[in-house]
Amino acid sequence: MSVFERYLTVWVFLCIVVGIALGQFLPGVFQVIGGLAVAQVNLPVGLLVWVMIIPMLVKVDFGALGQVRRHVKGIGVTLFVNWLVKPFSMALLGWIFIRHVFAPWLPADQLDSYIAGLILLAAAPCTAMVFVWSRLTDGDPLFTLSQVALNDAIMVVAFAPLVGLLLGISAITVPWGTLVTSVVLYIIIPVALAQWLRKALLTRGAAAFDAAMQRIGPWSIGALLLTLVLLFAFQGEAILQQPRVIALLAVPILIQVLFNSGLAYWLNRAVGESHSVACPSALIGASNFFELAVAAAISLFGFHSGAALATVVGVLIEVPVMLLVVSIVNRSKGWYEHTGRHVAVKT
Repeated sequence: MSVFERYLTVWVFLCIVVGIALGQFLPGVFQVIGGLAVAQVNLPVGLLVWVMIIPMLVKVDFGALGQVRRHVKGIGVTLFVNWLVKPFSMALLGWIFIRHVFAPWLPADQLDSYIAGLILLAAAPCTAMVFVWSRLTDGDPLFTLSQVALNDAIMVVAFAPLVGLLLGISAITVPWGTLVTSVVLYIIIPVALAQWLRKALLTRGAAAFDAAMQRIGPWSIGALLLTLVLLFAFQGEAILQQPRVIALLAVPILIQVLFNSGLAYWLNRAVGESHSVACPSALIGASNFFELAVAAAISLFGFHSGAALATVVGVLIEVPVMLLVVSIVNRSKGWYEHTGRHVAVKT
């Protein structure tokens, strides 16, 4: 992992501090930035999101979709957890914790917005960081690439309908025009530009491609951190008044990560997949495409919304929680493979 990736939680925490401080001392500047919007899309954030997302999508080889048939069972588990379990379980956890258990300690006018942010976070499967998590567990690189390519292809068509469905189930008004615009701006166009850039770089050779990725890779994290400074500059007053909000929002996110990673890990073992497939399958089920979630939350509900804050909490706990999951699957490898041998002999 790069220095940026390894200490992402530290950088996010610093962005919280810097953003809140700037928002308190320079409120006029951020009011101007917040007003730079067209059709409810903030232009500075839109530019930063493209810088965040495109370098990550350049890594995705949609040609790897042909590898899907090599591990049909593992891919099946990944799709089941990512698209049928994860978003719905997060909506349920949001309803339990935000609307009921924690409601007395949260701003009443932001409850729906917090739930919406959690749904956006869960509806976007991880794209780039899963390659890091997979490498740390000796995951099958071809399986990792194929599942990411397939998830991204599905996300292009399924993200908006799924988010709209879950927001509707949660009795939250669905801003369909803004939601579709967000999908076009933050998924379809970046995917098209990234694949064009990928093809252009690969024509120069694999070495040139790798060198280019090393140069532009830090741009993603840098743009994310700058976006967080802007976000917390707008959220600062609410956070200073309700500091416990971040800790309370982290609870359903943490439960969701552990539940979905454990479920995917167990299902892969149950269907007889190897440990090198179970690991990336479990990790993509736990991790989120938080860059997309943050961008969509800001576009749909605004800088000041609870939805934007909820997605940022996902960024805050992403690295330490995912490293915990990595440690668990690594330590349980002997147990996993012993179980697999036992099943094979019995069969």
